[in-house]
Amino acid sequence: MAKSKAPAKHAVRKEAASKRNTAPKKKAAKKKAAPKKSAPRKWSRKVNETSDALDLEQGVFKGRDPKKIAQSLKRSATRSNRRKASPFQSAMSMLNFYINRGGKNLPASKKKVLEKSKSELRILFGKESK
Repeated sequence: MAKSKAPAKHAVRKEAASKRNTAPKKKAAKKKAAPKKSAPRKWSRKVNETSDALDLEQGVFKGRDPKKIAQSLKRSATRSNRRKASPFQSAMSMLNFYINRGGKNLPASKKKVLEKSKSELRILFGKESK
């Protein structure tokens, strides 16, 4: 018996299949990992550092004495060359800004001290107390 030179059946199938699928295979799209959430931007910090309101002393609002806070704000307001309004308006607006940005996170005792420093600031500048 002579061996036939006909190709094996499985070789014919592979050859036919390769002729049909000439287009390159598409790869499945990989899902991108969700970007890591960074800490929220502190726009209020930028306002304190770059605004034209005042050049504040370091840790001015950390004190517990309303008079010292008011004196520091007055000193900063009168020395500042960056302010656009009067020294009293600049000092009061920075104090209000700090109180408002504290919001619910500001302890009641600290808020009380800051509210008292408002009246002290009015006295230092010779303005009427509300």
